[in-house]
Amino acid sequence: MAIIRELRGFVPKIGKNCFIAENAVVVGDVEMGDDCSIWYGAVLRGDVNSIKIGDRVNIQDGAVLHTLYQRSVCEIGNDVSVGHNAVIHGAKVGNNVLVGMGAILMDNAVIADNTIIAAGAVVLSNSVLEPGVYAGVPAKKVKDGSEKIAEMAHRNAQGYMTYKEWYK
Repeated sequence: MAIIRELRGFVPKIGKNCFIAENAVVVGDVEMGDDCSIWYGAVLRGDVNSIKIGDRVNIQDGAVLHTLYQRSVCEIGNDVSVGHNAVIHGAKVGNNVLVGMGAILMDNAVIADNTIIAAGAVVLSNSVLEPGVYAGVPAKKVKDGSEKIAEMAHRNAQGYMTYKEWYK
């Protein structure tokens, strides 16, 4: 059974029809919307500030969401995929975003709707990104936003809606 733990008076709030893997960890001030999936080894640690997740979000295996004490919060929009082993540390992620495997989003970074962060990219603290595709260390825009990019991000999140049902 997943570790879902109250901490400092905060009880995680989990929406309807969510899947949380048996070894995932959800602690403290965490609020997730409906139809989310939190996969194996993922950690959502709302111990020092809040983590808010929209609807139809998938946090894939080994990903970590955390914040800075009283200086950043983690906000994830709707229809977002957070890839395997990604780290989101106190960043704001818009709707319809794909965060690639092993990517790192640092404190107070803002990721626009309809954006793809490539695998292994590092988005530095306080960065404010326009829609598009970002890659590299530090992350740089490699492609402007488009309907095709938005559709790719959305399709990934929709795939995880199917996968989570297999596990429920």
